[in-house]
Amino acid sequence: MHVAVGLVVLVASAAALAGAARRFGISEPLLLTLAGVAASYLPFVPQVHPDPEIIMLGLLPPLLYTAAIRTSLVDFRANLRTIALLSVGLVLFSAFAVAAVVWAILPVPFATAVALGAIVAPTDAVAATGIARRIGMPRRVVTVLEDESMVNDATALVTVRTALAATAGTVSVWQAGGDFLLAAGGGAAIGIALAYLLAVLRRRISDPVQDTTLSFLAPFLAYLPAEAIGASGVIAVVVCGMILGHNAPVWQSAASRISERTNWRTVQFILESAVFLIIGLQMRAILEQAWGSDLDHRTLVLAVLAVWAVVVLARPAWVFPWSRLLRRPGETDNGYAAATIVSWAGMRGVVTLAAVLLLPADTPQLPVLKLLALVVVAGTLLVQGTTLAPLVRRLRLRGPSRAEDALQKANLLQQATTAGLAALDRHRTPDTPDTVVDSLRDRLTWRTNSAWERLGRPEAEIATPTAEYRRLRLLMLRAERETVLAVRDAGGADYQILQYVLARLDLEESMIDRYAETDDDRDETLAAPITAECAHLRAAPLVVDPVGPDVCRECLDAGLTWVHLRMCLGCGHIGCCDSSVGNHATRHHLSSGHPVMRSVEPGEAWRWCYLDEQLG
Repeated sequence: MHVAVGLVVLVASAAALAGAARRFGISEPLLLTLAGVAASYLPFVPQVHPDPEIIMLGLLPPLLYTAAIRTSLVDFRANLRTIALLSVGLVLFSAFAVAAVVWAILPVPFATAVALGAIVAPTDAVAATGIARRIGMPRRVVTVLEDESMVNDATALVTVRTALAATAGTVSVWQAGGDFLLAAGGGAAIGIALAYLLAVLRRRISDPVQDTTLSFLAPFLAYLPAEAIGASGVIAVVVCGMILGHNAPVWQSAASRISERTNWRTVQFILESAVFLIIGLQMRAILEQAWGSDLDHRTLVLAVLAVWAVVVLARPAWVFPWSRLLRRPGETDNGYAAATIVSWAGMRGVVTLAAVLLLPADTPQLPVLKLLALVVVAGTLLVQGTTLAPLVRRLRLRGPSRAEDALQKANLLQQATTAGLAALDRHRTPDTPDTVVDSLRDRLTWRTNSAWERLGRPEAEIATPTAEYRRLRLLMLRAERETVLAVRDAGGADYQILQYVLARLDLEESMIDRYAETDDDRDETLAAPITAECAHLRAAPLVVDPVGPDVCRECLDAGLTWVHLRMCLGCGHIGCCDSSVGNHATRHHLSSGHPVMRSVEPGEAWRWCYLDEQLG
């Protein structure tokens, strides 16, 4: 019973601390680790000694899988060279740099020193990207950090196992290289094979519960066979997860995808929060064991400081010489600024915690080695975790703003809407009622217009049609739900019927868009890159002289109110957008044939080609 109570307290405390960190904008891993350290000194908190099998099998595969299914396979391929340099080259460089220092300071074999170097080498995606997303780093930097942390785990664990094998006997360079190739190639092969086997099953499963159950089994089905044959279970899980995530829109139903995303996000939140709290809870016991070892205290302190310094400095020492190769072809802007962020975002986490537990009990200076690993985790979280955000701001690196994201979403939704309307025209029959066709057209039009309305002036200044729709429909749904609940409380309907109706109301409410305002703090004008495929955008000017003031003259003459304004780049005519009642910008295009318009809303300079339906 006390074990169950301890687990409940651990998960509840971790979830509460993580929620508080999100609420106040603090790094979750840092707060959880510091809270664990503080709690370890409370007399009523028992010492935590996690089983390495629980960490390696119970925590690592699901954490890797939930990150992999959300990873873009397209971006991974585009950044493959960068990821390989960081996840293989940097890990080996860091491992041997740390090994040289440890071997020089501590009375341990060189193979043991290499094992410790590999233990502290891999970075943790949660620690770095949690900060990255909060402060708005460029998306490619975030992608590189996430993908690196998934693959470098395999390099580190293979290196640890090879080093431990070397402590028991001789391991040749050729044998070590063969083990690495087996780990990488075998793990990838098992991941690919399992992904397509699960795809066959998924195509035959329509129940979201069964599909989610299969998803929960996937990381373990990939990890266990790979480890059994000496391959990398980490690579097997990552490859399987990325393939399944990439093909989920084809292999899964919409209900299954929604269920899988929700369930895995919950699992990820619980496991990540618990892991960093466990890291902190171990600190007191390991510190006391290391301090009470036969190593003199001066050497212990020197080893701690030296290993932490080497871990921190090895990353920029590797990244900057390769910074030109880390860029994509044609990239020139902020290359060294991005390299600075990548080199400083080297926080450690769950893999270091798991790998240090693999050291055998008879390892020389084991308490000291465990202390070094935990100090690296806590030190990188404390120093780099608290300084990464100011460094990003100092270098003036930022990710896409909410307005830029809203522009791209609207563009993509517009293309999807065009395809949907074309399919409607192809598949309607003479027996299809006009009211059905009109209803479908209106639904697509409202969805697309709601995306375009995220641009321009915020809803705080102007009430857009879709905003008013959201407000009124939410009030209607509340009244509908209250009526159904009154019937339930009066016993006026069967419980299963009530659950069905309430579920329908909940589903509709969850589908109603609730966007955040897009008027964020951006210094530059919102624009879009010129689309090479569109000759009209290439030929059109960026701006022309308007024929009059920034008003829709047709709306004023008709007594109408517009939502947003657009200017024709062929003649300077200013008209209202498609969400406006008059729809005068599009009407002007249809009557004049001028293909390109530009937004004249404050702070916006994006253009749109009516003919090709492309931004520029």
